[in-house]
Amino acid sequence: MIHVVLPANLQTLAGVGRLVEVRVSGPVTQRSVLDALETGYPALLGTMRDAVTKKRRPMIRFFACEEDLSDESLDALLPDEVASGKEPFLIIGAIAGG
Repeated sequence: MIHVVLPANLQTLAGVGRLVEVRVSGPVTQRSVLDALETGYPALLGTMRDAVTKKRRPMIRFFACEEDLSDESLDALLPDEVASGKEPFLIIGAIAGG
């Protein structure tokens, strides 16, 4: 099981708590985790990435093991700690200001 931490607005949309678990078969990548998350919680479809192009939304960031993976390839393997369930995959809403 992959542990995913969601920001408050996505928790509300999905009707879940801060931490959700998804099952991924095959390689554990950002794409496979997000696919599983959107399949399990259809209300999230299009909120983290564009529903057609699958590109990350500008105000969403992805982190794992204290590293910002937002600009990494969606098909790059996530760290072993995430794949084994020891560490969560974090989805964070970016904050803009000025």
